[in-house]
Amino acid sequence: MSEVLLKYRGRAIGLAQVQFLRQLIAQHPQLSRQQLSYKVCQAWNWVQPNGHPQDMICRGLMLALHRAGHLELPPPRLCAVNNVIAHRRVKPVAALDASPIEGTLRELGPLAIRQVRRSAEEPLFNHLLDRYHYLGYSRPVGEHLKYVVWAGARPIACSSWTSATRQLDLRDRWVGADKAAYQHHLQLIAYNHRYLILPWVKVPHLASHLLGRLSRRLCADWQSLYHHPVCLLESFVDTQRFAGTCYRAANWICVGCSSGRGTRSKTHQPVTSIKQLWVYPLTVHWRRQLLAPP
Repeated sequence: MSEVLLKYRGRAIGLAQVQFLRQLIAQHPQLSRQQLSYKVCQAWNWVQPNGHPQDMICRGLMLALHRAGHLELPPPRLCAVNNVIAHRRVKPVAALDASPIEGTLRELGPLAIRQVRRSAEEPLFNHLLDRYHYLGYSRPVGEHLKYVVWAGARPIACSSWTSATRQLDLRDRWVGADKAAYQHHLQLIAYNHRYLILPWVKVPHLASHLLGRLSRRLCADWQSLYHHPVCLLESFVDTQRFAGTCYRAANWICVGCSSGRGTRSKTHQPVTSIKQLWVYPLTVHWRRQLLAPP
């Protein structure tokens, strides 16, 4: 077995892969970093389930190898934009009617849940989170869906779902296996990245009702956009702000609490608020699906 020179997002890269990349760069000195990435994805069959090349992951790998001194990439041709800052910018939208919405679910009338990613309503979703969610808006990473809920002509809630966290000990214990046993199937888990009921909406049981409706359509929507299903949903609840009541009412399962150390803590001391992990299996055989061979 060749020596592992670098591990990137669960992929072990050895000398043979590095030599291939060096040869590819030498044979195509005119290609940009992005063009090289496409050729690597084609050669290594690095594609998403929907058939698109895993370009960003491949470029990240090549940059990591470049910085580690294993290969020499061609100079970047464009001045890099700080995507973290750019993606936080939210376009303005027309003023919203913020008059109170109160009553019962029945009195609220029919609700429309629309998946708005890559649609004309996506700026409204971004604005609502940026203005009214305590965490603000940040662009989801990886596969993701965005939903806006309407009562008549007025938005009342929004929710985003993203790729699952790659490393989560609480989840490992609940699945009953080390992360290495199912990391190749992490795309089958969807994470509730944001959930917001607009502050002027005071309707009992609305939050749990919407969670139930979203859970019933997520798998089909994911399949439609990314060409693969999801079998498990997960979400974190900040215990300093919320009790997780709507998740409990929607039949989610509380797996346990985080240690408060976060993902980047270099000590064993709590540095963030304690969060509960809630999960919701979408199929009876979710564990079998996660632990199936790649």
